[in-house]
Amino acid sequence: MQVAVVTFDGFNELDSFIAAALINRCREDGLEAFITTPGPVVTSRNGVEVSGQRPLEFVGEADVVLVGSGVRTRDVIADDRLVARLPLDPSRQLIGAQCSGALVLDRLGLLDGMPVCTDTVSRPFVEARGVTVLDAPFHAEGNIATAGGCMASQYLGAWVISRTLGDEAARAVVDYTAPVGEKRETVERVLRALRAGEAAALR
Repeated sequence: MQVAVVTFDGFNELDSFIAAALINRCREDGLEAFITTPGPVVTSRNGVEVSGQRPLEFVGEADVVLVGSGVRTRDVIADDRLVARLPLDPSRQLIGAQCSGALVLDRLGLLDGMPVCTDTVSRPFVEARGVTVLDAPFHAEGNIATAGGCMASQYLGAWVISRTLGDEAARAVVDYTAPVGEKRETVERVLRALRAGEAAALR
């Protein structure tokens, strides 16, 4: 199973790298994430240059697509040619968005009235598009999930692992990466956020 972590110029390092790093703890179980970019190199909001591991067209074959956040997301959704390179399909893919990545899901017509999670800076721009924003770090409905706040990227990564390999695999990865002395409460918090985000959709 392959995961495309879509990463545009101006990206937030925490959003792309945390989710990718968590997922790549599961390589031996057949789950692997790749930084997926529209060009050979992208530059973060802090000037960090990163070489893409896969071209943007990889999203068409990936089993999971996570759309990262960044300071140029509004430029992304205004670029028709760039948007056309994102043929996402929730009927056969797990699709997640981090923070302003929710704007991309809305631009692609994937939300269909679904509320989202996003960061406080992106919130007014998401709401201006008529999308309801939740005061929560994570929300999922079916094969689509959103996370709000940089550190909520751990929820998005754990969601992918849970949905593809099961809760125990997600629990093991979160436990491994959690701060020493805080492992149990971190695992419980992450799994609780996933269940709460999924249960909210059923109410």
